[in-house]
Amino acid sequence: MTKIKDLPRLERPREKLIAKGPRNLKDKELLAILLNKGRKGKNVLEVAREILAKQPMKKLLAADYEKLAAIKGIGPGKACSLLAAFELTKRALEVEDNNLPTINSARDALAQLQELRTARKEHFVVLYLNARNQLIHKEIISIGTLNASLVHPREIFEPALRILASQIIVAHNHPSGDLHPSEEDLKITQRLAAAGELLGIEVLDHLIVVDNNFSSLKESGAC
Repeated sequence: MTKIKDLPRLERPREKLIAKGPRNLKDKELLAILLNKGRKGKNVLEVAREILAKQPMKKLLAADYEKLAAIKGIGPGKACSLLAAFELTKRALEVEDNNLPTINSARDALAQLQELRTARKEHFVVLYLNARNQLIHKEIISIGTLNASLVHPREIFEPALRILASQIIVAHNHPSGDLHPSEEDLKITQRLAAAGELLGIEVLDHLIVVDNNFSSLKESGAC
């Protein structure tokens, strides 16, 4: 087996990248840098070449952890590194999943809650987001007077766990037009935030919506 350090300097993937830039590297050389090390009897370039011969690049980019970790020459640790690199690339290129709406602010969330402006009864709605702040699901949890018995953490986080949401935004309307959160509103928000922390699902905000305005408990410091 020829070791990487025994190759001419400009044939070593890292040195070649530094000298010529990443655009001048072959696929196997780029993959070799991500893999970092080879395996017994094979240097990292040989491992990268074998992987790409069996797994075309597009198929490799679409693979999940289990598929990557099962590939000879990758394993669990390298699978995590590859997945992280692939995800960063997708985010940098602003690759969207099915053109899902992105929620980066309270106003972005409000745009998904317009029906609350005219609702005559209180509606409690949850927006479920993935790690890229994309809206992947929306659900009405309760209709009627807002209280802790109607808005229970299990009713809110069950869909989040089922669809693998990373974070949520909760919202409800005040048909009275009063934007101020009630004591019950604050209690529910605190209860949900505590439950979300245990589950690893962040409660990003709680919005109160009226016919011509809205308020954010996060912006007011209550969330």
